[in-house]
Amino acid sequence: MAGPPKSLTDLPGPAAELLSQALRRVRISGSMQFCLMPQGDWFTYAALGRRRDAIGFHIVAAGPCWVELRGERIPLQTGDIAAFPFGTPHVLGSGEGGRLIDPDHDLPVRPWPATPIMHYPDQGRQVRILCGYVQCEAACFAPFRAALREFIHIRTAGEGAADWLAATVSQIVAEVDQPQPGGGPVLERLTEIALLEILRRQFLTPAPQGWLAAILDPALSRALLALHADPRRDWTLGALAQEGGLSRSALVTRFARLLGSSPMHYLRDWRLFMAAQELASAPSPIITIATEAGYGTEAAFTRAFRRCYGTPPAEWRRARARQSATVQEAMAS
Repeated sequence: MAGPPKSLTDLPGPAAELLSQALRRVRISGSMQFCLMPQGDWFTYAALGRRRDAIGFHIVAAGPCWVELRGERIPLQTGDIAAFPFGTPHVLGSGEGGRLIDPDHDLPVRPWPATPIMHYPDQGRQVRILCGYVQCEAACFAPFRAALREFIHIRTAGEGAADWLAATVSQIVAEVDQPQPGGGPVLERLTEIALLEILRRQFLTPAPQGWLAAILDPALSRALLALHADPRRDWTLGALAQEGGLSRSALVTRFARLLGSSPMHYLRDWRLFMAAQELASAPSPIITIATEAGYGTEAAFTRAFRRCYGTPPAEWRRARARQSATVQEAMAS
């Protein structure tokens, strides 16, 4: 492998298409956002987006402040975005020895007609932080999820760092400060765009690992793209190796080294991921979805789905329907 691209436009065709497939599945079908405006010295315990398919974030509209994760304190300044793909518990604060605040407890009952703004007046500097999470379907796909870092820190302002993402952050802040009719969906879309860009920039990491490294491998990216394009095909190891231009043993070795999986296990995970999306978006009978995922019986599909997602497919579908209804109710308010 030649190493990471210097820019996203340098991605080879198969890698670019796989990246596009992943990012198309980063969209908001559930979210929660509120604006935190404390003054003085303070701290709060946070665990945004505890769902496995959610990415928590803090957007610093006016700093400075800090985030502490596993004993390490990272300073944040105006324009910074801190993202937590796994909802890892952390501490957010400003100054030293300040008071504990509890925004989760103080939030109003949903649905919200506008983004809640949580004021905590005191002496000293006031900071403004947009906190929340967005639902990311791609985070349910284990290989993609494993490629994300526990904590992602993006700086959009400062010397040599200003870019269009800074303007997006400014617009997000403006939507919170001056709510307009229909502002909820606009704010969600802006936040979605910001999170998309954050994830996209992870492909420029100096030492890509896991799924990111795999799609930058020319042979693996060809094999993965073929598999993604036709997951219902009765794939054999030989046919997949031919797509990548490798021997079967070389394909297995590269899958194990970069993805920690076998080609057939990866195919199983991708089919289950596609089945999860079908369950959430279409009324197809579960047995139909099971058959399309390569399972001969609904019982076998249910066992595999539960192992992968922690819940049976019928329960998964009901939970997604309830969530969708809640989101529609909130957006209509």
